[in-house]
Amino acid sequence: MLDDSNILKQRDNGGALEVAAKLYQQANFDCQLRDAEHDGRELRNIIVAGMGGSALAADLAKSLLNDTLSIPFNVVKDYDLPHYADHNTLVIASSHSGNTEETLSCLKQAIEHGCQIAIIATGGELNEIAQREHILSALIPKDCQPRMAVIYSLRALFELLNAFKLIDRTYIDELAAASAWLEKESALWAKDVPTKQNYAKQLALIAVGKTPVFYGGSLMAPLAYKWKISWNENAKNVAFCNYLPEFSHNEFIGWTSHPVEKPFAVFDLLSDLEHPCILKRFSLSDQMLSGKRPKSNVVPLAGKTPLQQMLWGCILADFASIYVAILNNVDPTQVNLIEKFKKALEK
Repeated sequence: MLDDSNILKQRDNGGALEVAAKLYQQANFDCQLRDAEHDGRELRNIIVAGMGGSALAADLAKSLLNDTLSIPFNVVKDYDLPHYADHNTLVIASSHSGNTEETLSCLKQAIEHGCQIAIIATGGELNEIAQREHILSALIPKDCQPRMAVIYSLRALFELLNAFKLIDRTYIDELAAASAWLEKESALWAKDVPTKQNYAKQLALIAVGKTPVFYGGSLMAPLAYKWKISWNENAKNVAFCNYLPEFSHNEFIGWTSHPVEKPFAVFDLLSDLEHPCILKRFSLSDQMLSGKRPKSNVVPLAGKTPLQQMLWGCILADFASIYVAILNNVDPTQVNLIEKFKKALEK
């Protein structure tokens, strides 16, 4: 089925596979900052406020910058900022549409608390407030769904952190340099590549009809979350994720109380850059749970750096989950029920 061009065209009439094939271009996105002057006050912590795909770049950045930043970095996925947010806090409000109510709530609180503020958006009310208040802004293109705009958002976030002199341009340059390599890698997952040679299609066939569970190590925990939300929104599938070593302290034993013929597909997103003890935990978990849970499908993350592996994994997640959507005969592009839910909240 996944090699039938007519079925692919019929079931992906929104062109999600074409969008996925161009995701590598986001790494070279020329992110221009508006109202780029800031007052140079001392910053003691960073908060990125966002939801769903708009917060994903912050999750990735937090993991990537763990050994780089000298101040705390927190991601808020809620209506309210933490009590400690004050004039020494940088609040970055990120909303793809610019109209996410939780993010707008946090932005308004940041203004009230006198925080240093920046935004990431395609437009919307977030952009309107930023223009009115002369808030530092990184505007990103509107050419894809939020869940598939993570590289745009990551580039914008790096640019903002650099503007506040919290990071240098190393990550920005590495992101741009990865584009050509990502183009070659993602071409291997394109719709015209047969299943026998197409890793993304192979993963989709493993997962279809099952509930996937994605595991990463501490470094790649946000990537496991990316795979989960790609399955949720592209494939319209329930999916779960967790990370090691935390998994070893609770969920590990949860696999032992049911027959092995469970309707799950387990995927280990394995980075060779994880702590050696975490790599050992992956191996031991698979051994000790043999016969108790479905055997894990190891996805070895390609790339020489954490950033490269995250980018590679993000694009693969979108391709694979779109192929699952096609197998499920659902539209991978539309998320109509989410939009309906948002409108119901406004009443």
